Amino acid sequence: MNSANRQRLCLAAAWLAVAVALPAAPVTFQTDVAAVISKAGCNLGTCHGNATGKGGFKLSLRGGDQDYDFAALVQDQFGRRVNTLSPDESLLLLKATQAVAHEGGKRFAKDSWEYRTLREWVAGGAQRQSPGAPTLVKLEVTPREQFLIEPASSVAMKATAKFSDGSTRDVTKITCYEVVNVAVADVSTDGRVTRKETGETTLLVRFLHLQEPVRLAFVPARPGFKWANPKPHNFVDEHIFAKLQTLRMNPSELASDEVFLRRAYLDLLGILPTAEEAKKFVNAGRDALPRVQPRARGASSKAAPQRGPTDKRAALIDELLERPEFADFWALKWADLLRVEEKTLDAKGMQDFHRWLRASIASGKPMDQFARELIAARGSTYANPEANFYRANRTPVIRAEAAAQVFLGTRLQCAQCHNHPFDRWTQDDYYDWAALFARVDYKILENNRRDKNDKHEFIGEQIVYLSRKGSVTNPRTEKPAEPRFLGVAKQDFEKQDELEALAAWMTRPDNPLFARSQVNRIWFHLMGRGIVDPIDDFRATNPASHPALLEALTKEFVRSGFNLRHVIRLVMNSRAYQTASEPNDTNAGDELNYARAPLRRLTAEQMFDTLHQVAGVSAEFKGQPAGTRAAELPGARIEGRRGRRAQMSPDVFLSMFGKPPRLLTCECERSTDTSMGQAFFMISGPSVNELLTRSDNRLAALLDSGRPNRAVVEELYWTALTRAPSATELAKTTAHIEQAKDRRAGVEDVLWGLVNAKEFVLRR
Repeated sequence: MNSANRQRLCLAAAWLAVAVALPAAPVTFQTDVAAVISKAGCNLGTCHGNATGKGGFKLSLRGGDQDYDFAALVQDQFGRRVNTLSPDESLLLLKATQAVAHEGGKRFAKDSWEYRTLREWVAGGAQRQSPGAPTLVKLEVTPREQFLIEPASSVAMKATAKFSDGSTRDVTKITCYEVVNVAVADVSTDGRVTRKETGETTLLVRFLHLQEPVRLAFVPARPGFKWANPKPHNFVDEHIFAKLQTLRMNPSELASDEVFLRRAYLDLLGILPTAEEAKKFVNAGRDALPRVQPRARGASSKAAPQRGPTDKRAALIDELLERPEFADFWALKWADLLRVEEKTLDAKGMQDFHRWLRASIASGKPMDQFARELIAARGSTYANPEANFYRANRTPVIRAEAAAQVFLGTRLQCAQCHNHPFDRWTQDDYYDWAALFARVDYKILENNRRDKNDKHEFIGEQIVYLSRKGSVTNPRTEKPAEPRFLGVAKQDFEKQDELEALAAWMTRPDNPLFARSQVNRIWFHLMGRGIVDPIDDFRATNPASHPALLEALTKEFVRSGFNLRHVIRLVMNSRAYQTASEPNDTNAGDELNYARAPLRRLTAEQMFDTLHQVAGVSAEFKGQPAGTRAAELPGARIEGRRGRRAQMSPDVFLSMFGKPPRLLTCECERSTDTSMGQAFFMISGPSVNELLTRSDNRLAALLDSGRPNRAVVEELYWTALTRAPSATELAKTTAHIEQAKDRRAGVEDVLWGLVNAKEFVLRR
């Protein structure tokens, strides 16, 4: 070895000796100890992070309040949990290693890095914070998204923490990992995710107070897969198809005209096309129908449309968007969300509020204006119906939660008692937001409740106004909260009152929260699942299935002037919306990526109205004009029959099929689940039987018309299923009628079979 190499070797050895001699970075509570407690699961809701703690020991949920946790560990119970003179005798270590009885079991071994970390901290005096210690500012996780195609079956995560002094640290080993869809994958303690079956899942990666989601997809190899290369109708399809191709999944075929027609009527109007409308559409040529061009912002829905040539599906969408039933059906969705029901609002307030909602939809009122009018509302609940938004939400925290969930797609409820465990919102954010609504008050002009047994909260007019005083106390600080918008450091209300300022901030074009949540809600109602799902739970740990598509739709919504019909038209004209529900070999298991249309049971109002429509009978609702449909009802409940005929009550039917009582500000209150009770209701219940046997229904008219059985059957199929019967169906049903002792009974049997078919009950 020459002298130069010897010098280099000696220099390297000297540097190595210095490095080894340098003391390791001191263990700190705010970074190391807190990480060990989280990694061991001690601060989860099932353990000491529970609201009441466990075994007399309580920690903040998922380490959301380090000051509280430090006091609980070091100061509570006379400091018996740590022993700085004899660290190994600390109850903190004895319990975790199960050297003494511990209901939570053994969390780590005595020779583990967790034990060494905690012991070093205790031996060093169990200090709260080292002077000048840097704080965590960012968590970086790689990869952020990964598609693993068989035979690839696992991927290792790497987590890097960035601190306020610019330093970084590999925290992969001490980070917490949680797989959302445990049927798809498992994750090891060191962050390696392994496939259990093909599918998609989100991995939540958490270090201290920061969380990052990772989207993972385990894709089957599908040997011989060939992309079908379907032609996109618009940018919606470009985003959908790009992901499907990556997943080696082809979309289903385009739905037939019959299926598309039925789907469009149900989604936009809540009813079925008549037999005549269905035949005309199906038999029309491609360019037989003109298209209504989109209206400019602020234009009346009754303005004369400009027409141009296009295909008949686009023309149908335009036509349906201008029908009065569209306003009825989409006002129903908002009536659910805004809790339009008689118990809280009284009969007149309920009717006036519903009328205002319907008029807003019918006139094409921009959705930003719609939201502003609700948030800034005040005055008489009769003269200014939008003020009923506050009559339905009587306390600051309820108003705050409702406004955030409906208009911003944010669920704040978890932050009421502690920092949100899965979102960025703190307890301070929650109460500062609630303080925006603290001055809302009511002047009750009259209260005409009959007696103490009257279920109405109030009956009579009320005035909603802003009081001079009003505050919300933050239980953490025990001081009045400072009114503040979500995610905004401080707010000045000198030029506007809180509600006016909030309404303006919420609907600003550069505020993505409002537009994004409304687009996602529209998408959900048309496609059956939100791009973010649940649709009112936007957070980093609940990522969108198609984030670029959501962003593109949001920008288009804002560009259009927050035009509801524009976004509906855009989505419905996409091939993704018009895809059939029947799966192919590649997409049978897909529920996330819109490769095929999902099957959904009709809603309560759709079931009720279409049954009456098919039977040719108008429903009767007490106190409502003749011909009123269930979708037009202003409230949640209607007065129905009592006693032996109660099962024939519209209220009983609608409740059975999931109409919500409107006690919650959440789409989740409405149910479209199926049940045995619903099946028995349809198969043998008196409601359906009464519709079929009435002497003035559609069957009576068909039989009196003198049509042959074949024509009667064809008419019933077009009316109930929006299609012609197949040759086999026609032969069997016609034979059944001819063999029946009573022709009327035979025809009733056919219609009974049609309305109990999956094809009728489901939106395909």
